[in-house]
Amino acid sequence: MNKQSGCNKNFISGLSRREFIQGCAACMAYASAFTLGNNRLYASGQPAAGQEKARVRLIFSHIPPDRPTWPNIGYDYEGRKEELFSCLQQSCPNIEFLPVTLQNAEQAEKLLQSENNVDGYLVYIVGIWTGVPNKVISSGRPTILVDDLYAGSGEFLIEYARAKRAGMKVAGVSSSRFEDVVDALKCFECMKKLRSSTVLDVTDAKTLWGDPKVIKEVFGTEVKQISSQEFNDAYQQADRTQGAQWAKRWIQNAEKVIEPSTEEIEKSGTMYLTMKSLLEKYKAPAIAVDCLGLYYGGKLMAYPCLGFFQFNNDGLVGACEGDLPSTMMLLMMTNLVGRPGYISDPVIDTSTNQIIYSHCVATNKVFGPKGPSNPYHIRSHSEDRKGACVRSLMPVGEITTSIEFNCERKELVMHQSKTVGNVDEDKACRNKLAAEVKGDINKLLSEWDRFGWHRVTFFGDHKKAVEMITSLLGIKVVIEA
Repeated sequence: MNKQSGCNKNFISGLSRREFIQGCAACMAYASAFTLGNNRLYASGQPAAGQEKARVRLIFSHIPPDRPTWPNIGYDYEGRKEELFSCLQQSCPNIEFLPVTLQNAEQAEKLLQSENNVDGYLVYIVGIWTGVPNKVISSGRPTILVDDLYAGSGEFLIEYARAKRAGMKVAGVSSSRFEDVVDALKCFECMKKLRSSTVLDVTDAKTLWGDPKVIKEVFGTEVKQISSQEFNDAYQQADRTQGAQWAKRWIQNAEKVIEPSTEEIEKSGTMYLTMKSLLEKYKAPAIAVDCLGLYYGGKLMAYPCLGFFQFNNDGLVGACEGDLPSTMMLLMMTNLVGRPGYISDPVIDTSTNQIIYSHCVATNKVFGPKGPSNPYHIRSHSEDRKGACVRSLMPVGEITTSIEFNCERKELVMHQSKTVGNVDEDKACRNKLAAEVKGDINKLLSEWDRFGWHRVTFFGDHKKAVEMITSLLGIKVVIEA
């Protein structure tokens, strides 16, 4: 954080009101326009037309300053709230904060009854024993509860523990690091994007891999089924010259091409343009294709693997086999942490404490679109030795976080590992990222019947981020190692 903003590592100590106003012009502008300590229950204001910011009700809770309690009698609540609000605005430009001060449960109840057009609640406890946090959490609306340390601790600890035990949609931050509050708020940004997103599922199957109704209920994301007929019509209209240009680019950037012919890779280029045109047509950020079923059934002109590779490199989502739960994990984490995932059919080797993430699609931008690229080979699809796909030689020595969603149970399974190598083995899928499991590898054998064979792997330690957003979405997390 910028020290000039007042939102630095010494944030919990606060600043005097005079110091803060002198050091923060943004806060002065805010203080002259609106006073958080007035008697209005909530701020007015509507988002601008077409605005996609998440709307977050920012609740500061405390009792009047003339009473003895934490932080202390006579505490400068107004200065602290101005400081916090300014720092939140500076740190979260994609969120529209709607600030209000509440001092008792009755005020909270009145507020909750009067509004339903916000994406979430941020309850900042700057003083204790108001009853406000309990009332907001009990409404069932997604809530981030924050302890302003040494000011809100008692009420935070009691209400957060109670809410977690009851399975409420609540995430908690009790930290001297202001960036932890900012990280938690990214969940609201992500949830806003999920609720405004459409996932395309290219399949002729009557029963989809995953339940669109549950996906809509949990994530707010629409699923649009695309028939093979519509898909192939788009393929016929795709520009073959541009498809060949994409093939040339992939070939030039590859460390080597092994099985596929240039003609086959050019088909993949046309397939990429086909999917891209559908994403643009339906304004969707993600596409899943029932690739094996349609290709084996003679309904696909080429495998979509290279197109998925490009989408995932560029911050979009391309997902294998029409797997909607995995698609949602890719979309959720792309929005939340800015990194692409990697669907796999894992192999477990207990003798080496390793899990090998095996599949014929992978990104080579594992740290995000602006991150470094790792080498890759262009190979044939493994099972039938046809088409074209990527073998990505992913970095070693990195922590990964792997997850999967179960629509029927509304649960998410998670484990972590550390990458150790890329296995060169002709059997099974082309990508084989080997990693040492963090935890008990024998326990890792126990959840596959409930969550299926697929896992979606992301480079980085995202355990905290996953636990935060699942709490706000009402998803139970199962740690499988």
